[in-house]
Amino acid sequence: MTIAGGLALIILGAILKYAITWDPTWVNLDVLGTILMAGGAVGLLAGIVATALRRRSRSGADVYEQRYYRDPPSP
Repeated sequence: MTIAGGLALIILGAILKYAITWDPTWVNLDVLGTILMAGGAVGLLAGIVATALRRRSRSGADVYEQRYYRDPPSP
């Protein structure tokens, strides 16, 4: 999950928990919002860790390339 996906889940969960006053009988929106916010927080942390690991592995060691060219043999 990306960082943006985690933030989207947190925002959606907060809207469901705090902003909606409609109370359907078949689902508890407060619990659903809390679950989405917790899942978004876990996804956000996973995205941050994955990004940090990718950046660390790229900048870890410098690679140098050295090429030697020879003239082709004469005919």
